Amino acid sequence: MSDTAPHSSGTLTSIEQRGIEPVPAAERTGNAGALFWVWFAANISILGLPLGATLVAFQHLNVWQALLVAVIGAAGSFAVVGVISVAGRRGGAPGLTLSRAVFGVRGNIGPTFVSLLSRLGWETVNTTTAAFVLLSLFTILFGTDGDAKHAPLLTIVAILVFVVATVLISGLGHAFIVAVQRWATWVFGALNVFVAVFLVLRVDWHVVGSAPAGPFAAMAIGIGTIAAGTGIGWATAGADIARYSRRSVRASKLVAASAAGAGIPLVLLVGLGALVSAGDPTLAQAGDPVAAIRDLLPGWMAVPYLIAAFGGLLLSNHLSVYSASLTTLTLGVKVPRVWAVAVDVVVTTLGAMYFMLVADGFYAPFITFISVLAVPITAWLGVFIADIVRRTWYDPEALLDLGAGGRYWYSGGVAWRALVAWAVAIVVGFLFTNVQVGDADPVFTGAFSSTWIGANGLGWIVTFIVAAALYALTGGPKGVLHEPADESAPMPVRERA
Repeated sequence: MSDTAPHSSGTLTSIEQRGIEPVPAAERTGNAGALFWVWFAANISILGLPLGATLVAFQHLNVWQALLVAVIGAAGSFAVVGVISVAGRRGGAPGLTLSRAVFGVRGNIGPTFVSLLSRLGWETVNTTTAAFVLLSLFTILFGTDGDAKHAPLLTIVAILVFVVATVLISGLGHAFIVAVQRWATWVFGALNVFVAVFLVLRVDWHVVGSAPAGPFAAMAIGIGTIAAGTGIGWATAGADIARYSRRSVRASKLVAASAAGAGIPLVLLVGLGALVSAGDPTLAQAGDPVAAIRDLLPGWMAVPYLIAAFGGLLLSNHLSVYSASLTTLTLGVKVPRVWAVAVDVVVTTLGAMYFMLVADGFYAPFITFISVLAVPITAWLGVFIADIVRRTWYDPEALLDLGAGGRYWYSGGVAWRALVAWAVAIVVGFLFTNVQVGDADPVFTGAFSSTWIGANGLGWIVTFIVAAALYALTGGPKGVLHEPADESAPMPVRERA
């Protein structure tokens, strides 16, 4: 099938043929509502519960503070995802492909590689947690040993079941994902509500009501943790789904749909995790959070809870894998998109096996991981959003032209103003960052990590400001920012070296 063939976005029964080629205007039929359902479904994952638990157990916030932190951190960071969606609507291409216009076709390799690491890391987290879910389900149904290290073969089977389910959905592509996210939201959302009712009923409200408020500094750190673990982690994928949106969709609707779609389930789940942990800190400290929540429920509730947990993780993971496959193609890997999906899941499968069969802990490395990658991703956001303010058009041919002389070749393939702004912002961000896994000694201590900004976990905000300001002050790349009046956008072509 050619790049401009009908139905290249895929259908419920056919595979999406398009890779990173910009979507022709005739095929951009989506609306803002599609983004709402996609992001809602992607965020009804069980991972919101332990994130909320850490706000109470580690940051010592009360439940009301935790809810406020969830609103600002989750909904606010997904509003940023909505801003990136605007670029997808304008250019009709994945976010990191559009980023070539900002950084140059070679300069964009660094941000793209970091984005791929982030996606692969999140997929490893999803796969590991889902395998824990299946081990618990096997224990209930078949009486097997639920300890991953005691049952390595069963653990590998659990990982592979989740991976295969992910590939079946992610491989089909955009149209299938959008349809699945919509109806699955109701099914797994209802199951989550059902389970949540029982978790709320067992809460010790006296303990919750008497919990003292935590300091503002703890709230600031909590906002940073939630933002890094939710919207910031998804930011580079914002344009990947929105590229099929109609050009006439207003930017404000894309932002609102993203913020509300992800914010509603995340605030509820993070708040629930904080509520449950207020009377019982074991959730935040559990090596297997799935089993910890299961033990809080009546026995007959375990199966629907585990089904809801598995479904939520699957909804998040297949969207992440879809985005990762587009990022892999943007790096220059010359394979069809569906094969890029397979390459990505092999990496995450091996990562899940390591965390479950070899490593001693899971969530401490997880929190460290999202905190570290938040710095370079936030730096990219600063540069890219500063560019969105100025740019309304992306040349579809130039986005795919990796050869010298293309519109986005700039100087040796690099837009140095953008790349330097990104790199400087990363250095500044890490100066305010303390990298530590759990209670172990710090792996890295930034020179300013003990300052008020560093101690309060606000280094990522400094990173964003520095990146955006440097890029804006230097003027960015000198490419064409607006569609020439005397030429219509050429039809997409296959990527060429």
